[in-house]
Amino acid sequence: MNRTIKEATAKRYHYDSHDQLRQHLGDFAAYNFGRRLKTLRGLTPYDAICKAWQLAPARFTSNPHHQIPGPNS
Repeated sequence: MNRTIKEATAKRYHYDSHDQLRQHLGDFAAYNFGRRLKTLRGLTPYDAICKAWQLAPARFTSNPHHQIPGPNS
């Protein structure tokens, strides 16, 4: 039982260079940012930020829609 839990949760990765690590972290961050969460009632974190901005735009210093990297970045 403990081995099954450990295999499902703890994973080790070996990287030959810092670039591979940066790529993997970027992919992981993008996956987590695009994932729908139960605590946000099925919204992605970005959707929750946009919804909060629509309700109270004065609380934000900039428009969250302008923070998305586009095809030219």
